[in-house]
Amino acid sequence: MPEKRKIVIVLKGYPRLSETFIAQEILGLERAGFDLSLVALRRPTDTKRHPVHDEIQAPVLYLPEYLHEERGRVLKAVLKTLPKPGFWKALGALARDFAKDRTRNRIRRFGQAAVLAAEWPEGAGWLHAHFIHTPASATAYASMMTGIPWTCSAHAKDIWTSPDWELAGKLSSNRWTVTCTKTGYEHLKQLGGPRANVHLSYHGLDLARFGHFDGERPARDGSDPADPARIISVGRAVPKKGYDILLKALSLLPAELHWRFEHIGDGDIIKTLKAQATELGIADRLEWRGAMDQKDVLASYRASDLFALACRITPDGDRDGLPNVIVEACSQGLVCLSTDISGVPELLTDGENGLLVPSESAEALAEALERAIRDPALRHRLGQAAEQRVRADFDFHTSISQLKSLFEAEWRKTP
Repeated sequence: MPEKRKIVIVLKGYPRLSETFIAQEILGLERAGFDLSLVALRRPTDTKRHPVHDEIQAPVLYLPEYLHEERGRVLKAVLKTLPKPGFWKALGALARDFAKDRTRNRIRRFGQAAVLAAEWPEGAGWLHAHFIHTPASATAYASMMTGIPWTCSAHAKDIWTSPDWELAGKLSSNRWTVTCTKTGYEHLKQLGGPRANVHLSYHGLDLARFGHFDGERPARDGSDPADPARIISVGRAVPKKGYDILLKALSLLPAELHWRFEHIGDGDIIKTLKAQATELGIADRLEWRGAMDQKDVLASYRASDLFALACRITPDGDRDGLPNVIVEACSQGLVCLSTDISGVPELLTDGENGLLVPSESAEALAEALERAIRDPALRHRLGQAAEQRVRADFDFHTSISQLKSLFEAEWRKTP
C-alpha cells in the first residue's frame, strides 16, 4: 500500500449549507484514514451549519477573499515565494491566462495561491480542488509554486460556465479530474482529449445518516381542502433551479385541486419569486422557509407527498448536474418531478421511478403535478422505485472508495 499523504482540499467557501455533498465527502475521506487540511477562498456566509460540519476534524485555512483587504499578508506571501523557481512558472501561467481573460479575478487567484504556498499546512503533500473554476485556478497556481501535484473534483456550474480553453488547460495540468454526472464526464473527456484522466463518480448519500422512512404517507389526492397535498422543493433561489417555471405550473393547476407548496433554501431571487406568486394569485398556498439544516430538511421530506424541481439551462450555460436534493428526496421514498436535462435522467426515468418533463414548459410540469397529486398509488410506486435505485447505486461509500483508489494509484507512481 502506498503511504498516505496529507491532502490540502481547496474550496470556494466553507462551510456552505448548499454543499452538503462536499462536507459528506470530506468526512468520508477522514473516516477512510486520510489526513486533510481545508483551504477556503472565502469565509462562510451561512448562519447555520449541518451536523456533518461539526463532525469534520480537519483544520481550515481562510485565504484573503479580496487581496486589498489583507495587503500585508499578501505582500509577505509574495516575498516568501518569490525566490522559488515555481513562482516564476506560475507567473508565466498567470500572464497567459490574463491575456485571454483580463479580469481582477485572475490576479486574485494568483495572490491567494501565493498565500497558500507561503502558509503551507505542515506535512501536506497533495492538492485537491473542489470545483474546476476559481478553486482550481488558485490550486493550479499553488501547485506550480510548490511543485506539489494536484487533482480536481468538477461538478456543474464550474464545468458549464468555464471557457473551453481554461478547462482544457486544467485537465492537462492536473493528475486526474473526477466529476459527478455522465454529461459532465463526456464534456470534459471531449475537451481534454485522449490524454485527459477523467473519471465519473456519483456523489451518493450517507444512507446511514438519512436512514429509512418507515412511516406511511397519507393518501392525499387534492380533494380535501382541510388536508391538501404537500409539495416540497429544496434549493437555492437562483435562475437555474427554474422556480419561476414551477410557480407558473402551480398556478395552472385546476382550481378545485387543493395543495400547499413549501420551499427550503435561500437565494438571490426570493423576493422576485414572492412577487411572482402574488401576481399569479397563489401566494397564500406557499411557504418560504429559508435555509434549514439537514435534520429539518429530512423531516420536511418525510412530511411531504411529492418533490418538485424545474431545473433548466440558463443563457450563460449554467445548470445543475444531478441535484443532491433529488437524491435525498428519493432516499425517503418521495416521488420526484423534475426536468430532462443534465444529470437528472441519470437517476430518474419517467414513469418508472419519477416524472420528467421538458424544461421551460410550465404546462407539462402542471400536467405532471396534477397527475401525481390525484394519484397517491402512483406516487407510492414511483417513490419506492426511486428509493430502491438510490440505495442500490448512490451510496456515498462507493464514491469514497473510488476517490481512495484514485489517490492511492497516484501515490504509487509519484515519488
